[in-house]
Amino acid sequence: MPLYEHVLIARQDLSNTQAEGLIEHFSTVLADNGGKVIDNEYWGVRTLAYKINKNRKGHYAFLRTDAPSAAVQEMERLARLHDDVMRVMTIRVDEHEEGPSVQMQKREERGDRRERRDRN
Repeated sequence: MPLYEHVLIARQDLSNTQAEGLIEHFSTVLADNGGKVIDNEYWGVRTLAYKINKNRKGHYAFLRTDAPSAAVQEMERLARLHDDVMRVMTIRVDEHEEGPSVQMQKREERGDRRERRDRN
């Protein structure tokens, strides 16, 4: 089955347990349609780059899944209909990276950035 990564942004006025409940809800939707969630992460409340539905912040969640495309389409459809979910992004990947996502890694673990090139 294809591998996917999903990022969900939920409304800022939800509690942490409600936001984590959304992760479980969409995990069961995928499982009911023949997929499975390999890993999930709750990234917490973060500031948005621009306002979405008059919200400046949102609860971010990250899912790594192994699911057929029909299960992913159903999960995205239900997420778009859900009142608490503001945005959903799904990306198909060739393989999942081991360990935590870049958002959850400490700054020291990420490695050095490329050195800035001199601009002439």
